[in-house]
Amino acid sequence: MAYRMSWWSARGKREFKGYFATPLALVFIVIFTALSSALAFYAGGLFENDQATLDRFFTYHPWLYLLLVPAVAMRLWAEEIKSGTIEMLMTLPLSTLQSVVGKFLAAWAFTGLALALTFPLWITVNVLGDPDNGVVVAGYVGSFLMAGAFLAIGSCLSAVTRNQVIAFVGGAGVCFLLVMSGLDIVLEVFRAWAPERLVDAIAALSFLAHFQSVSRGVLELADMVFFTSVMVFGLFATVVTLDLRKGG
Repeated sequence: MAYRMSWWSARGKREFKGYFATPLALVFIVIFTALSSALAFYAGGLFENDQATLDRFFTYHPWLYLLLVPAVAMRLWAEEIKSGTIEMLMTLPLSTLQSVVGKFLAAWAFTGLALALTFPLWITVNVLGDPDNGVVVAGYVGSFLMAGAFLAIGSCLSAVTRNQVIAFVGGAGVCFLLVMSGLDIVLEVFRAWAPERLVDAIAALSFLAHFQSVSRGVLELADMVFFTSVMVFGLFATVVTLDLRKGG
């Protein structure tokens, strides 16, 4: 078991380094840091509201992740399936769960690195004002957890198909539905015919509602459990999908 776990650790490190073997890492990091900062400054009017806060910065993260995170997740398994290397991977002394978790953690660490590289904005706000840094830390924690939930969903969709474009569109589509599910305009459609319990269940699935709660500095257990549950479910579905493919 110790051998298998150490091999899994090495695999995760190799997967992480693999992101920097292609221009994908640089493109993702540059786009994320540039867009998140530009949206905060120009669309969100970060300095125009005369408040030392990063609320406007975190507001756009769910929408940025809708495009950028599925772009990272789409290659997790679709590339392995298309190239045929997944058969070799499944013959190694490594369980499917370890392979899935290793790839997921590498991708999550990569997106976490992109998020961490926005710290100059945090420093800028501290230089120009006196922000509540506890709220800022909560925003970063919530953003990181939300990115992990997006990745887990994208991982599952990537395991379903050998086509990376389909994996991207599918992952972005499912995440979009989960982001939009808490908006009043969506809930009103269901309230017209669905029982209240169903409407409440749909609202509870909203990434946006849970993230907004955390980004305001309120680290409630329910929000942490929600994002963690999405990650666990997404990775479990990935393992099941790959095992079915291996069995077939």
